[in-house]
Amino acid sequence: MAATAPPELIGKTVGDVLVRRPKTSPVDISVDQARGCFADDHVHMLLLTESGRLIGTLIRTDLPTDLGGTGLALPHSRMSGRTVAVDMPAEQARLLLLARGQRRLAVVDHDGTIVGLLCLKRRLTGFCSDADVSARSAASTST
Repeated sequence: MAATAPPELIGKTVGDVLVRRPKTSPVDISVDQARGCFADDHVHMLLLTESGRLIGTLIRTDLPTDLGGTGLALPHSRMSGRTVAVDMPAEQARLLLLARGQRRLAVVDHDGTIVGLLCLKRRLTGFCSDADVSARSAASTST
């Protein structure tokens, strides 16, 4: 496995390659508000948090199109298959994402505290960094 790993991932853990300051949403976000967040095509997963703990994750397909917009989005969220431990080897996490056809995993510690977000880049060989996210944000606000 190490021989085929992208060189920048060798010897690194999820904790070394995650986005440390991901955007989070409160657990009382409505379905319409969640849909509004997904209007940004860079948003793949919403992290629903309360007091620093991850309570649920949402992706676009969790919200059926016929679902009313004023209700809470939280009941449509899930955690299973959407979190990863901070100490998992980065290449193992990349291969897991590829096998599942996913590009995002919430990173949590042993008590459910949100540590960050693991974001597989479009080319599927590495992960987004805080600097990447900041640069994209700056570019979108200057246009």
